[in-house]
Amino acid sequence: MIYLDYQSTTPLAPEARDAMLRWLDGPDGTAFGNPHSPHKMGRQAKAGIELARERVAALLPPGGRVIFTGNACEAINLAMRGSGSGGSIAMSAIEHAAVYDTARALGGAHILNVSNEGLCNTAQDVPDDCRLIAVMQVNNEIGTIQPTVDWHRKAKEAGALFLIDAVQAYGKMEITHADMIAISAHKFHGPKGIGALWVRDGVELDPQITGGMQEGDRSGTLSPALVAGMGAAAHLAKEQRQRDGEHTLNLWNRARELFSDWELNGGEDARWQGNLNMRREGLDVNRLMSECRNVMFSAGSACASGSGKTSHVLKAIGLSDAQAKSSIRVGFGRYTTMEQLEEGAAAINAAVKDQGL
Repeated sequence: MIYLDYQSTTPLAPEARDAMLRWLDGPDGTAFGNPHSPHKMGRQAKAGIELARERVAALLPPGGRVIFTGNACEAINLAMRGSGSGGSIAMSAIEHAAVYDTARALGGAHILNVSNEGLCNTAQDVPDDCRLIAVMQVNNEIGTIQPTVDWHRKAKEAGALFLIDAVQAYGKMEITHADMIAISAHKFHGPKGIGALWVRDGVELDPQITGGMQEGDRSGTLSPALVAGMGAAAHLAKEQRQRDGEHTLNLWNRARELFSDWELNGGEDARWQGNLNMRREGLDVNRLMSECRNVMFSAGSACASGSGKTSHVLKAIGLSDAQAKSSIRVGFGRYTTMEQLEEGAAAINAAVKDQGL
């Protein structure tokens, strides 16, 4: 099988797997301690978690704390629900459902428009009672990179907090100028089931899960294995960021050649090149996916696949229902070879040709 769905999830790095195995049992069978226990095994597990916390924090701004969560959705909910109540929440029209649905549930949601290129600029007003602005750094569906530094400045002028969903950006580029940042390990070659929220010093949160308060702002026993895997993946991402970026750019350039007959969704310049969202007029995407069963790609974001709903992201950049439903997303990165990309593209294009397109 050929895996071209890196925005959905990424392959687990061998280094992350090795780090996890250490805490699942260990060679002497004593590495399974509860990291919140005061005895020796607990302290050892706690030390492993703090090492991972340092590694995760190394790719985030200074002057903040890292709170481990079960995933990025939980991190986003903790940020949005825990940072206050009342007032409006302004968010870009292309935010992930974790932000979009939470803002609507809390009330006072204000949508910030995006251009046809998929960019949300600050030349628009926010409500006078705005308490929080949420703009993701890299869009999960179309890969466009948002001007988060400008939005942070706008938030400060409005007296609001600024939240970045950095799930698709972490480990790939600098992340700065925020009050809260949400990330997820399995998007940068770590394990599933672990995420984190970075919170700037001075920002207080009301816990959304009560109980033992093991993380201060969050209750629940941490998994040393998952946390260690996330930490190892973060450390590797920091070491290989330049190499990964160069490799991904080479894949992007070749992919643009292989799919030259397709229309690109979103702008090409301000974009993470590991995300190729494109369309062909009249394409039956369900048939395409059925005929390319050995090539893993997406008809939209994994969180919304199977819902039958037209992508709100593609609609926000001006696509019609028909155009949105004739779009696919191809994602690649560190472990994708050029041969895999070429073979996958050949299979996709052959299936498209069979549809008479």
